[in-house]
Amino acid sequence: MAIRLGDTAPDFIAETTHGRISFHKWLGDSWGVLFSHPKDFTPVCTTELGYVAAIKPEFDRRNVKVIGLSVDSVESHEKWEGDIAETQGTAVNFPMIGDPDRNVSNLYDMIHPNANDTLTVRSVFVIGPDKKVKLMITYPASTGRNFDEILRVIDSLQLTSKFKVATPANWKDGQDVIIGSSVSDEDAKKLFPQGWKTVKPYLRTLPQPK
Repeated sequence: MAIRLGDTAPDFIAETTHGRISFHKWLGDSWGVLFSHPKDFTPVCTTELGYVAAIKPEFDRRNVKVIGLSVDSVESHEKWEGDIAETQGTAVNFPMIGDPDRNVSNLYDMIHPNANDTLTVRSVFVIGPDKKVKLMITYPASTGRNFDEILRVIDSLQLTSKFKVATPANWKDGQDVIIGSSVSDEDAKKLFPQGWKTVKPYLRTLPQPK
């Protein structure tokens, strides 16, 4: 059964390169990013995991735990980590789930038979502290992901979880935001006493709340 936005992220127990975990317990009160790669010892995946390792401090700063997955074994992941460190300049510093039996891959619908009936696609799930799925992105095997974009989306998700605002196209942290369409002008006066700019009755902008 497909996972949809707002669903509770399925819980599971799995072996990882950092030991056995119970997913929800491992997340604790943090945000989480669960992402799959098609196969160990492949070129695009090597660059992806190296980049995630390099920017892990940015995830840490946002209280986000990162965990990877493929249908390879933990032993395979551990052998591959040496190549990643050598070629990408950063050692893998987050856990990778070994999923040779495809339990987690199937639980999260990461295997798309019309793309490949044995390997996972490049799935990304962002999960909130409430264990709800906040974002899903799927890339084909041939296209490496833009993890800077994933950080940008997390900034938006975290901001909009605290304030009744939305973020416009191409928004980046620190830029102006939009008052949520469900917020009346009367309520907006209480929420945003500093005021806002009305571009259209349905498009009201203001500086990003702190």
